[in-house]
Amino acid sequence: MLNIGADIGIDLGTANIIVYVKGKGIVLKEPSVVAIDNSSGKVIAVGANARRMLGRTPGNIVALRPLRDGVIADYDVTEKMLRYFIGKANGNKILFKPRVMVCIPSEITGVEERAVKQATIQAGARQSYVIEEPLAAALGAGLDIAQPGGTMVVDIGGGTTDVAVLSMGGIVISRSLRVGGDKFDEAIVKYIRREFNLAIGERTGEDIKIEIANACPNVASVLNTQVRGRDLLNGLPREITVTSDQIHSAISERLSLVVNTVKEVLEETPPELAADIMDKGIVLTGGGALLQNIDRLISRETGLNVIIAEDPLSCVAMGTGRALTMLNVLNFQQNKHLITKYIKHSMNVG
Repeated sequence: MLNIGADIGIDLGTANIIVYVKGKGIVLKEPSVVAIDNSSGKVIAVGANARRMLGRTPGNIVALRPLRDGVIADYDVTEKMLRYFIGKANGNKILFKPRVMVCIPSEITGVEERAVKQATIQAGARQSYVIEEPLAAALGAGLDIAQPGGTMVVDIGGGTTDVAVLSMGGIVISRSLRVGGDKFDEAIVKYIRREFNLAIGERTGEDIKIEIANACPNVASVLNTQVRGRDLLNGLPREITVTSDQIHSAISERLSLVVNTVKEVLEETPPELAADIMDKGIVLTGGGALLQNIDRLISRETGLNVIIAEDPLSCVAMGTGRALTMLNVLNFQQNKHLITKYIKHSMNVG
């Protein structure tokens, strides 16, 4: 049973919402999709049920994703989605509002950060805190970032890619690139449209990415899959076959942006920390880490060892959970710049 002291950590992802409850671990993992009745504004479905409606709703119902590029694009719908997930995780106990920590991109603006906090409070949180995604990802991956040694994390989410070098519990240097899994899906949709005159939806683009996309095609055999959509010339349904090499061509530009951001962070890393990273390697987290051979691509381009974290999709949410264990000990202010002290204390006592 949850009580007034319950704490909830939320990975507020563009593609997925992952919810951690103190003492229980990960309790929810669902798509960041909401289906709304346009006439009444009533929420019809949230999460997996709403995702199944994408591209398949009648005129009076719209299924949408209220988060884009790692930030809130539709405040009202985001609030309703958070209310649903917080209520579900909290057992819908109105009188016992939880404290909630939400992950944010490392280079989010002040306005965007305030929107996240306000939406969380409006959705039913007693108190709202934020933590930068690279810090949460490192904690969730079980990395020891409290010591004076460089650790590099690349968190590839649905809306953003956060690259950071951490040392002594804080971020030394970071970059947040608004390119992630969604941009890969979008690139695939555009490629299929341009090369095959076939219209497909974002959900189909994501399915193709998961099934056959390959970040480093020269190290694996060519795969193929059947794709169904609407012919742009005659308007009729049509099926085509696409290969993993073709999908690589579709996403290669976005992959280059991710690799170049990693290189930029490495170039600006102090020499001593760069030497540490050479020994430890780069740790990949986030759903994008599951893209086939993306670790080999980054390793080939940087010359460094690249390790995919265990359960990369849940690392950020798990990191919020680890941070939440200290909320009853520290006077944790709503200021992300105090997270360094907070995390260092957490690592030392945990």
